[in-house]
Amino acid sequence: MNRILALLAISAALCVALVFTEHGPSLRVAMAAGQKFAGGPYVVGVTSKSATVAWIVQVDDVTFHPPSGAAVLTAPALRVQSTTLTGLQPDTRYEYNVGSGGDEGKGSFKTAPSSSDAAYRFVVYGDNRTRPEVHAKVIAQLLNHGIPNFVVQTGDMVADGNDSSLWPEFFGIERQLLRQTAFFPALGNHERNTHNFYEMFRNDAPYYSFNWGSSHFLILNSDISNAEEGSTARDTFWSVQRQWIEDDLKAHQDAYYRFVVAHHPPFTAVTRRQGDNPHMTALVPLLEKYHVSAGLFGHDHNYQHYLRNGIHYITTGGGGAPLYDVDTPPANITQKVASIENFVTVSADSRAAHFKAIDIDGKILDEFEIPGAMQH
Repeated sequence: MNRILALLAISAALCVALVFTEHGPSLRVAMAAGQKFAGGPYVVGVTSKSATVAWIVQVDDVTFHPPSGAAVLTAPALRVQSTTLTGLQPDTRYEYNVGSGGDEGKGSFKTAPSSSDAAYRFVVYGDNRTRPEVHAKVIAQLLNHGIPNFVVQTGDMVADGNDSSLWPEFFGIERQLLRQTAFFPALGNHERNTHNFYEMFRNDAPYYSFNWGSSHFLILNSDISNAEEGSTARDTFWSVQRQWIEDDLKAHQDAYYRFVVAHHPPFTAVTRRQGDNPHMTALVPLLEKYHVSAGLFGHDHNYQHYLRNGIHYITTGGGGAPLYDVDTPPANITQKVASIENFVTVSADSRAAHFKAIDIDGKILDEFEIPGAMQH
């Protein structure tokens, strides 16, 4: 009887086994002796047949001694470890345990369904930086509404992606969520295009796409100011990415829903930010040409919902960062704006994708539905 469901691509110095219990398949990963969790475990790169389990270990501390009279600073030295599994079964929940068998390393995730008729739920939020106590309240409220199949993060997870001391704080707050679901992050400007982002989320590209049931997602890098040095290099970077966006959307016109995710929004009700993202505003005709269902963004610390030529534009940047006013909503396209912490939950199947924006107190801010299998 064939009980081998996975082929394992194993990180160096790890012992990995896939075993079967009465509850289904379970992955066990042995950590090296003496290692200490600094983040995770969490799961990235999930498809219907593969997934990567990652975690961050603290291998040492670095102490900085400034001039006399100033406080001594200490920062953790971190290392990311991971293991990738292939040959998994679609729409199947896998349990895993990293470490010695204690609760700290336990988690689970569900692979993507291969059928476009499958029902699933995901959440979208971003801009968690700067106020950890508020970030924690947002995540607690999100958990009150149940564990989603996956999370879409719109960026600015920490105040400075280069600061290693901030990542354990982020993962500590998100621990109970990320150990039970899959994670798909976008780069924000506060990530600074740091190597930490690529190492922690096991991604070698600043933009990527994935499928989940009836939906196709494009995760963009809208932070062109940190993508390259010099205006010519930045223009080239955006030109190449824009062509990739068009090619990717064109190749997935059979998806019931097409979602574009980026940190910077094309429209905003924040007066001082209007006109800040011309590259994203210029992208709107392309999104209309290829019948995008919705754009999901962050950067502005509030909730905003616009509807323009059949496309919904959602800004959910209320994950904990200091709030911004919504003082000048764009005329004719505004559906809802609110200056409050929030997240968005989406329940989708072949019939419809139902959006619900929920604030930090658990109140529904906004609710709408996109019909499935739309014919344009």
